[in-house]
Order: sequence, then structure tokens, then C-alpha cells
Amino acid sequence: MKKSSSHLLIALVLLAIPFGYAAYIYPSLPETIPTHFNIKGEADAYGGKNSIFLGPGIMSVVGLFVFFILSNIKSLDPKRYKEQDDSLYKKFALFTVAFLSLISCIIIFSSSNQSVDIGKLLLPALGLSFAGFGWYMPKIHQNYFAGFKLPWTLENEDNWNETHKLAGKVWIYGGFIQAIAALLLPNKAGFIVFFSITLIMVVVPSVFSYRMFKRGNTIK
Repeated sequence: MKKSSSHLLIALVLLAIPFGYAAYIYPSLPETIPTHFNIKGEADAYGGKNSIFLGPGIMSVVGLFVFFILSNIKSLDPKRYKEQDDSLYKKFALFTVAFLSLISCIIIFSSSNQSVDIGKLLLPALGLSFAGFGWYMPKIHQNYFAGFKLPWTLENEDNWNETHKLAGKVWIYGGFIQAIAALLLPNKAGFIVFFSITLIMVVVPSVFSYRMFKRGNTIK
């Protein structure tokens, strides 16, 4: 079996897991289940039990789209990049699919267990996933699909590399802090801290990239 086919098979299995989980618990579900949760982790919208398959359906469409984009980035991206990136992007695509599958399972679990605080599951999982994305960032070369695609990073390779080295560190540490804060703080405070750190994770590399551009794309 070709590597591309094996990667696709793994992606399909990962995306099928939430559907299997939803089908397994479906008979035991009440006729009405939560479909949305507020900032406090409380259910504020409800739907029929069939809506248990809605989340996995949306995530599967998004997951497959991202998987095919990243897996075929060599053909789609007009920027030239190194051959070794091909394997990296395929692994990154599988990581993204696994992340979306995990989020689906958490949503399904929370919908079927209303006493469970979804904020204590979802936000830590997102934080750890962001840390995982941070690990990949320094390894990603210039492209138009993944990473900090700013005018300055796309224009200059040194700017791209230095920005993503910094972004990788910020996202790894930021992701772990998000996970810990979400677990230890009350829901509302954890939510505020989570999105404040997310803003920092986006702004800091962007400002660094711009300042490096203004210095003529030199580090100092």
C-alpha cells in the first residue's frame, strides 16, 4: 500500500471514530440533548437525539478538506519548497484530523453526559493541541497554506523561519498554560485566560515578523 493511501486510510479511521462512538451511545440518549454550551459550560440550546451526529459530520467535512489540502500542498502551492516537507505535511494533516476527531468525541461525550463540565474537557484539549501545532511550526517552510502567512513572512524566507521559530515556542508554552489554566480556574475565568493567551500567541509572532521586516529582515 502506498504511503499516500495509508495516510488517507488512517485519516478516515480517525474521522470514523466519533461516528462509531455516537452510534454506540445513540440508543441510550434521551429524546432531547444539548447542542450548544455557553461560556460557563452550561447547555443553552437543545435538539433531537439525531443531532448527536451533527458535530462529527461537520468535523469530518472540515477534516477531509484540511487533510487533502495539506497532503497535496506540493501540487497546490505555487511556492517551491523542499522535498522533505512532503512527509511533514502529511503528518501535520493527520495530526489535524486527530485533533478534530478528539474535539468531536468531547462534544459527543458532553452532550450525552450533561453533568460533565465541557469546559474542563474541551479547553485543555484545545490547549494541548495548540502546543502540538507549536511543535510543528519551526519545521514548516514557506507556503501559502500553513503557518503565519503574513506579507513579510511570505516575502522573505529568513523572516518566515525566525517568525516560526518564535511562534513554535510561544504556542508550545502558551498551549500548556492554557490547558493548566482551564483545569484549575473556574469556567468563566478559564475561558477568559484561554482566549487572552490565544490572542498573545497570534499577536507576538506577528509583531516580531513586522519588526524584523522593518529592520531589513535581520534578527538584530
